[in-house]
Amino acid sequence: MDIIKTLNFDKNGLICAIAQDALTGQVLMQAYMNEEAVKKTLETGYAHYYSRERKKLWKKGEESGNVQKVLTVTADCDSDCLLLKIEQKGVACHTGEYTCFHKPVKCFEEPEGVDIVFNLEKVIADRKVNPGEGSYTNYLFAKGTDKICKKVGEESSEVIIAAVNNNNEELVMEISDLTYHILVLMQEKGIELKEVFKELKKREGRPAAAKYKINKD
Repeated sequence: MDIIKTLNFDKNGLICAIAQDALTGQVLMQAYMNEEAVKKTLETGYAHYYSRERKKLWKKGEESGNVQKVLTVTADCDSDCLLLKIEQKGVACHTGEYTCFHKPVKCFEEPEGVDIVFNLEKVIADRKVNPGEGSYTNYLFAKGTDKICKKVGEESSEVIIAAVNNNNEELVMEISDLTYHILVLMQEKGIELKEVFKELKKREGRPAAAKYKINKD
C-alpha cells in the first residue's frame, strides 16, 4: 500500500508535521510537508519539509548542519498531521534555541518529566565550559574524578540509609542528590545522558537478570 496516498493533504497540497525529540518527548518544531517532502523523508530517514515562503522543498539542517534523523513517522487519526520522532543534531530552532517552542505564554503548573534531567545535564555541561564563581559544580570539576566518585559513593550510602529507615521523603531528596552527582561524573567522563537511555532501550524485552546483570545469589 502506498502510505502517501492514505494521507489527507490540504487544498494547498500540504500536511502539518510535528518534530518531537524521541528521547525526551520535547516538541521541537512544527512545519509543513508536501508529497515530495514526505517521500524524501521516508526514503532517506531524514526530515524534509516544504517552505511555504520560499515555495520549495528543503532538508532540515541542509545549511546549518542541524539535521533531524527520523526514527518513526506516525499519522494522526484523521491522517492530516504527521508526528516525527527524531534525533536532533544541534538545535531545532533558527534562533539558536533547542526547540522552537521557547516563548512562554502562561504556566499553570511546572511539568514534571524526563526533560528536567536533560535540563540539569545542560546546566552542568555549561558550568564545565563557563565556570561560575562559587559554583559547587565547578568545585567538583576542579577536584576531579576522585572527589566526584567519592561524592557518588556517599550519596549512594545515604540513599540506602533512607530506604532502610523507611523515610521516603528523605529518600527522594537523597536520590535527587545522587542523580545530580552521577550527572557531574558523566560530564567529567564525557558521557551524555542519551547514551544511558540508548543502552536501557537496547535492554527492552530481555530477561531482567540479563538486562541489569543481576546476580541471583
